[in-house]
Amino acid sequence: MSTTETTITIPEQFKDIAPYDDAQYREKIAALIQEPGFEHAVRYVLPDVDYRDFAEQLLQVSSQHDFQYKIMGPFLEMLVKTTTAGLTCDGLDNCRPGECYTFITNHRDIVLDASFLNLCFIRRHMPITQVAIGNNLLIYHWIADLVKLNRSFIVKRDVRMTEALKAARQLSAYIHYVLGTRHESVWIAQREGRAKDSNDLTQESLIKMVGLEPGADIKPNLLAANLLPVSISYEYDPNDYLKAREFLLRRRDPHFKKSQRDDLFSMETGLLKYKGRVHMRLQPCITPELERFSSEARLEVVRHTCTLIDRAIHCGYELFPGNYIAYDAVTATRTYADRYTDDDRRVFDDYIAGQLDKVDVPDITADEREYMRRMMLTMYANPVKNQLAALSRR
Repeated sequence: MSTTETTITIPEQFKDIAPYDDAQYREKIAALIQEPGFEHAVRYVLPDVDYRDFAEQLLQVSSQHDFQYKIMGPFLEMLVKTTTAGLTCDGLDNCRPGECYTFITNHRDIVLDASFLNLCFIRRHMPITQVAIGNNLLIYHWIADLVKLNRSFIVKRDVRMTEALKAARQLSAYIHYVLGTRHESVWIAQREGRAKDSNDLTQESLIKMVGLEPGADIKPNLLAANLLPVSISYEYDPNDYLKAREFLLRRRDPHFKKSQRDDLFSMETGLLKYKGRVHMRLQPCITPELERFSSEARLEVVRHTCTLIDRAIHCGYELFPGNYIAYDAVTATRTYADRYTDDDRRVFDDYIAGQLDKVDVPDITADEREYMRRMMLTMYANPVKNQLAALSRR
């Protein structure tokens, strides 16, 4: 892998999902800065920005490499400074020079999971990844242009049943094309959508998709994907109260579905609100363990791959006082009382209460508030529960 970009023409079969290549950059950026929606978003996220100067900076960008290092890197560092208590990372030595990986992570934030991982790479002058993003988030065409400028490739989630296999084959083939032909790494979440209760488990359908192409046998395809699990830990999830709200609305109405406005607000909240400490932990690539797995049966290979990924992610969590406090509260024990102080507990309890106060559902009863509180505690307790179980199986 190289930190510089090489101009490669995207094969026709991938153009509808692939990021924009360097030859398209100037044209696409020139169109993007004329979009009122994009200007509004920039002014909202960067209230002190001089939009004309910002647009001029964008017009100087002519490649994916420049966009990442001159635009996204400084923007993400600003987010780290203003919305976190620091972004840290370990395990980068598990990335061997010259190797390309499919980084597969638990999913905490719609936008920042992959972005913060790439920022860790930028800080170390390591190659960054292409990023999978669901087309359900591309609500406006300028958002689609922005993410494709930002090295994102599209996961088609709104296709009919009859088209689903074709879309999965295209996506699988594209991932292997990026790894094998472009010699770049990719990022993908272990599941479609975030785990609302932070019980992070890899979806079998995702592993089946990665294993579809390029050959007929799934195990060689998964070995070629070079799956490397990454554990993402946020001290505080800015969207926790929105997830609790969704749990409540589903409790009231099992058919409740989020709106596009809900998705946009989740993206905005995740970007701009406080996250506390954030840690990325890269685990060893699972290829050697998968090679040693004796079965060639498709379903057994898929399930074993999921187990390897889940175990690695669970073992790699960075746990904070709030996680231990929540675990003890959920289990009605003092198992981890030595991991936090009375002040830690007061701060965390006040935090949970303050987040619950933000839920904008009418006529919330005392029982419903307690239900949401239990769900929020479960979100913070599950990483402890899963790590405890994973470490016991080692």
